[in-house]
Amino acid sequence: MTYTTVLFDVADHVATVTLNRPDALNAFTLEMVEEFADLWGRVRADDDIRVVVLRAAGDRAFCTGIDVSEGWRFPANIWTEEDPGLGLSPRANRVWKPVVAAVHGMVAGGAFYWLNDVDFIVSADDATFFDPHVSYGLTSALEPIGLARRVPLGEVMRWALLGLDERMSARRAYEIGLVTELVPYAGLHAHVDALARRIAAKPPAAVQGTVKAVWETLGMDRAAAQAVAWNYPMRGNPIGTAQVSRESFAKPSWTLR
Repeated sequence: MTYTTVLFDVADHVATVTLNRPDALNAFTLEMVEEFADLWGRVRADDDIRVVVLRAAGDRAFCTGIDVSEGWRFPANIWTEEDPGLGLSPRANRVWKPVVAAVHGMVAGGAFYWLNDVDFIVSADDATFFDPHVSYGLTSALEPIGLARRVPLGEVMRWALLGLDERMSARRAYEIGLVTELVPYAGLHAHVDALARRIAAKPPAAVQGTVKAVWETLGMDRAAAQAVAWNYPMRGNPIGTAQVSRESFAKPSWTLR
């Protein structure tokens, strides 16, 4: 499949996926949803891909949600209608390889179809986060419900209910744990690419097993999650440890964050 709304590149086991509609603030369309559904299938099936970096073209926005200028094509039968997140989300497409997001500029509304389902987010210090739905008389449900699994409920509700009247700064997003790090925009992509390559250098069986274990048990209570999680190291560790020679293993020079 040839993509027209995204750029897709693979190098050194890292797939870089770039939202590529900068003139439309990288707002997503039905075409982009379909392209993401396809590329997530490629990521899932290609064992040469170990990590995904999700980022956006242009300097104004990561994504401002659905492209309202194009609207949305709804089926005649409402019971066949599907949430766009089923195409956009790596987890809805059962991708258990790490996905790291690099965000900048405006990060609004439907952008959280991706951000709620990535493993961690690194933000440029110019990013602002907001949800315009209620300002336009639209119920905001899917994005804040997903976000409530990542940050305190009060922060979610303030973000959703104040709509266009307030934006969350990159600094505040860092303080509440939505993003793990703030970097200058000029160095954002290089920094996240370096992080992705460090993850990709690790045994993929161990990395993917870790991602799958955490995400598949996220909605369970602690006791159930711990019981299910026991199966992951029993299956994955014999494979992962076989990929590492303890005798020749050299400990890396770690960094303090």
